[in-house]
Amino acid sequence: MKKRLLAMLLAGAMCAGLTACGDKPADTQQPADPGASTDQPADNAGGNYKIDVILKTTASEYWQYVMAGAQAYDNEHDNVTVEIKGAPSETSYDEQLNMIQTDLASDYDGFVIAPLQADMVANLIKGQTKPVVACDTKIEAPEIISFVGTGNEEAGKLGGAAAAKMAKERGWEEIKAIEIAGVEGDTTNSDRMAGYKAGIESEGGTFLDDEVQYADAVADKAVAAMEGIISKFPEGIAIICANNDDMAMAAAKVAANNENYKNTVFLGFDGTMSACNAILEGRLTMSVAQMAYEMGYKSVEAVVTKLDGGEVEAFINSGADVVTPENAQQRKDTLQGYLDSVK
Repeated sequence: MKKRLLAMLLAGAMCAGLTACGDKPADTQQPADPGASTDQPADNAGGNYKIDVILKTTASEYWQYVMAGAQAYDNEHDNVTVEIKGAPSETSYDEQLNMIQTDLASDYDGFVIAPLQADMVANLIKGQTKPVVACDTKIEAPEIISFVGTGNEEAGKLGGAAAAKMAKERGWEEIKAIEIAGVEGDTTNSDRMAGYKAGIESEGGTFLDDEVQYADAVADKAVAAMEGIISKFPEGIAIICANNDDMAMAAAKVAANNENYKNTVFLGFDGTMSACNAILEGRLTMSVAQMAYEMGYKSVEAVVTKLDGGEVEAFINSGADVVTPENAQQRKDTLQGYLDSVK
């Protein structure tokens, strides 16, 4: 974080005709995503902005990547100061709400918020005239200028198609798929499921809607779900797709010693470091990777673009990719770089 106050004091100690240099160091740790730039970068607009970034938590791997992206924008733009904070955990609802309420009354020029309770945050920001961007999770409120996050259905389709292709390569004649899902009724879960179904069917496979197993997005319940699947389908299933990596890895572990499931494609979602390790070690087949770094970067960029008077899209897709044994090491190295940048 730039030391603006120190820079001002040093400048004041010099003769009045001198000005401080605004150049950034050449060795910024993480480059911006090339697709994240705008036609008129904020640097050229002349405004000096202080942006508040409030995440669900700063105590998890995924949110460290989001932090790295937001910090990278700060590093690359001398006229922007980004302050990042988050709740102690993703169940610290009151702590985050108090944090947001306090910061809305402070001297920030704009806000990036990843809400733990979107409806409560919508109430807090009522009447807010400074730009507010929702990051990772939608906030249904007119004050929100943009939602920056993963296009879950599109990402799921990408993963589903890749899984079906790999299942064919592994010799499956009937490409049938069962999903171990998250929380029933959750929008993110529903979007990912719809994407998986579309992607698998685009490659001639069959998504077994009636066999969906809801496991509340936790590994323990995914274990029970997978045990049930093996009992009902002892001959094996071509694809087991899950709403997140933890559930996919848990399911794969259950089936690890079952001969009829040795060629099953286990597909997760998130593309975390642990998933990369599991793919490299053969404990998971593939994962749909969310681009959390880009999410953090583009969220701050959207606030600055609005402050500069520019147009901001209502939804900014931070992107997705499929992690496979071929690119898992590269993905792992990239993620480690993000983690190193926020230490």
